[in-house]
Order: sequence, then structure tokens, then C-alpha cells
Amino acid sequence: MLEGLETICFKIISNVGGARSSYIEAIQKAKHGDFGGAGECMKAGQEMFLAGHEAHFELIQKEAQGESVGSSLILIHAEDQLMSAEGFKIIAEEMIASYKRITELEAKAGS
Repeated sequence: MLEGLETICFKIISNVGGARSSYIEAIQKAKHGDFGGAGECMKAGQEMFLAGHEAHFELIQKEAQGESVGSSLILIHAEDQLMSAEGFKIIAEEMIASYKRITELEAKAGS
């Protein structure tokens, strides 16, 4: 097994797990009208996602240089979590936009 593969995989998993949690928190804040807080959570999530993505890219570079990365359950899990976090980001962006629109429409209806 590649030296440090488990460490890199856990770096991916922990960072993108944090990103996913931030994206979920952003949706919850937007639901309650805290769009500033939602934006902060999205930014924090993006930073964590990028850290996980960079760790993943490190593995891709190693393989491109001829080092065999191989396949392991932990690597598959790390890549699954990476893709899951990316999906959560897209959903969070759409949900926040929807909550903003609902808030705007409610404000218009209340005028």
C-alpha cells in the first residue's frame, strides 16, 4: 500500500465531512432568514472542501508519476464522501437561493 495513503484518505474524509456539515448548517441558517450566516457557512464549507480536494489531487499526482496508488475500501469511501460533499454544495446553493426568493416574495406580499 502507498505510504501515507490512509493519512491522505482520512484528510479527505475529515475535510469534506466538515464541508458537508457546513453546507447543511448554511441551509438551516437560510431557512431562518440568516443569509449572512448562510454565506459564512458556505465559505467555510468551500475552504474545507478545497482542502479535501487538494488531498485527493495529491493521490492523482502520485499515480500520474507512476506510483501505484491502488484501490482500497478507505480510498473508495474518501472519494464517495468527496462526491457527496460536492452534491451537498450544489443543493445548498439552490436551497439558499430558494429561501431568499421565498423571503422576498413574503416581503412583497406583506407590503
